[in-house]
Amino acid sequence: MMEEVILVDKEDRETGTMEKMEAHEKGILHRAFSVFIFNSNNELLLQQRALDKYHSAGLWTNTCCSHPRPGEDTLVAAKRRLREEMGMEADLQFKTSFMYRSDYENGMIEHELDHVFVGNSNAVPHINPLEVENYSWLEVGELKKKIADRPAEFTSWFKIAMEKLF
Repeated sequence: MMEEVILVDKEDRETGTMEKMEAHEKGILHRAFSVFIFNSNNELLLQQRALDKYHSAGLWTNTCCSHPRPGEDTLVAAKRRLREEMGMEADLQFKTSFMYRSDYENGMIEHELDHVFVGNSNAVPHINPLEVENYSWLEVGELKKKIADRPAEFTSWFKIAMEKLF
């Protein structure tokens, strides 16, 4: 199945759709989302991206992230991907959005308007091994220190989102 992303302008107005890989090859701005799940100990659920992802493979990042499908509400998409990647359900609230561009060594370009959603859960993740290599719960202060000490171990969008949230 061909995956399409929603192309947007800088104000998040839809301008069309494009096949996902083509959008990442050309660096065309498109809509994305990132989900942050916290437990009752105020720890953030991190995922390590699967080792065969087309970019940022093996890096640590927020609980899950992806793109809404054409015609799909971004919040609905965020809940769907939380189930698909982490096997979890949670109420999510929109917190912020930001635009970023990251160029990768393999020629891929992430140029996204990323919508950040936050939720709470104490559920044990049931990870999808096609998407996720591993997971960890980490307190925010400790996580900030790890990011500062070893920034190359974390995805580019995650570091930006962390600055926006904290």
